[in-house]
Amino acid sequence: MQERDPNIVNSGLSRTVTVQGARIEVMIYRLEHDPQWALEVVNENGTSTVWDNLFDTDQEANEAFELTLRDEGIDAFLDRSNVIEFPRR
Repeated sequence: MQERDPNIVNSGLSRTVTVQGARIEVMIYRLEHDPQWALEVVNENGTSTVWDNLFDTDQEANEAFELTLRDEGIDAFLDRSNVIEFPRR
């Protein structure tokens, strides 16, 4: 008998956030048998930012997102923050 994949439990704190015209998806989730929560942010281009550490509560995961947004701004989640423009001639 084949073992089934665990279900994913999504937090009620998961949501879409728009800041300075940029829309991002904040996803807070865990596996059904795992008590710890993962945090992932996906921008409009599908680029994903995932925290390495897990959180004991979904509220802690949300606070980590809010702290990053406050300290680093929306650019922390956008593709343009790590793109170096070449000078145009």
